[in-house]
Amino acid sequence: MNFYGLTETGRRGNVVFVTYALILHRFEAPIPVMSPSLSLILRLPALRVSAIAIFFFGLCSATTVPYLSIIGIHELGLSNTRYSFLIFMASCVNVATSIVMGILADRCGQFRGAMIVISLFGVAGYGMVFLFPQAEIFVSAVIFMVPVYGALNSLIFANIRAACDELTVRELIGVNSTVRAVISASWVLVPGLVGFALAGRTSMLPAFLIACLGAAICCVLFLFALPKADTVRNRPSRLSFIASLRQVSRPWLLKRVVAIALISAMMHISGIVLPLVITGPAGAGPSDVGIIVGLIAFLEIPFILLWGTLERHSSSVHVLVLGGLVYCVYLCLLGYARAPWHVYALTPVAGLGAGAIISIPISYLQNLLADRPGLGSSLIAINIFASAGFGSLLFAAGTSLSTYSGTALLAAFAGLCGIAALIYLEKPQHLRFGGRHRAGHDP
Repeated sequence: MNFYGLTETGRRGNVVFVTYALILHRFEAPIPVMSPSLSLILRLPALRVSAIAIFFFGLCSATTVPYLSIIGIHELGLSNTRYSFLIFMASCVNVATSIVMGILADRCGQFRGAMIVISLFGVAGYGMVFLFPQAEIFVSAVIFMVPVYGALNSLIFANIRAACDELTVRELIGVNSTVRAVISASWVLVPGLVGFALAGRTSMLPAFLIACLGAAICCVLFLFALPKADTVRNRPSRLSFIASLRQVSRPWLLKRVVAIALISAMMHISGIVLPLVITGPAGAGPSDVGIIVGLIAFLEIPFILLWGTLERHSSSVHVLVLGGLVYCVYLCLLGYARAPWHVYALTPVAGLGAGAIISIPISYLQNLLADRPGLGSSLIAINIFASAGFGSLLFAAGTSLSTYSGTALLAAFAGLCGIAALIYLEKPQHLRFGGRHRAGHDP
């Protein structure tokens, strides 16, 4: 296996960025001239802590996800079938936890306590695998502890939503885009660094120790640095647990979630098909897979910020439709790739479309339940689960009827269906967010 590490300068730059943000938080230092969204994040303590925490949350996933199958199947001896079932059950636990914790946090009117508890699940889950590397421990951690910790993603965005209650929708959009770019940055930086650090080792288990430390940092941040929320200002929900569940199952909401999931499913299909096309019809080698995937991930960061800027001056629906169409074009062209340079030439198109698909749905889904930050943000986890399910079905159907290239074309068609459904569901007069609206209310 080839490992790609950053230079010493790159590693120091990452440390300096995080240290700089922590110093600003501790001493309330003046903010230099920068983008309005980043200035808001560094100026408001709740947003500042959330942004730092989500970097370390992304670090946990970026450190372990690339090695899960290696550790589970090769090192601990799980069968392919058992491992597939394990991943499916983990997804179910993650969705259920996101919904339940979102409802409970809404009823409490604050998210700090829920995030502290969820972080401890990450510390315990990753730590168990590192300290007791047995198949039974691995299964219990991956099927329960780690998926519960995964709900922290939704809770952090819910906390950001609640903290942005007095900001305009456009400001919230900018904050969400910037924070989402932080997650992408962790995926660009961390896998290469971990691969470089573990190169030559016979076991990938130390990756779980790094993830355990990342989860512990999140817990410490929430415990000692995150301000206690004003539950009166955050308006605790008076709805019962069952009534909250009914809100999620309302037809008008589910139709929109399905439309977004069909669009997001294109990225799941690309994640499966892209390596197969690169090493198949395109005639490239396995080393090209890592380079191309890394290029796309790197390009996503500036494009996320670009789409966020466009969204502030337009609407979530307009921008998501445009970004979805760009990704459809990418998948169609990928289906006809017959040389390595074809795929390399498509990386800017892939990064541009992916930047919209992974960032814009956050604000859109939160706005579906604007007065319920926790429950609204749990829709993010539901979208991830549903889009992965659609992606699996499309891959199975595509490969049974056609080739990998044909599967990419089928995914593009499914994405177009999702885009058409979204346009149909959203009336033209509801497509634009006015700058005068507050983030805590429907536009």
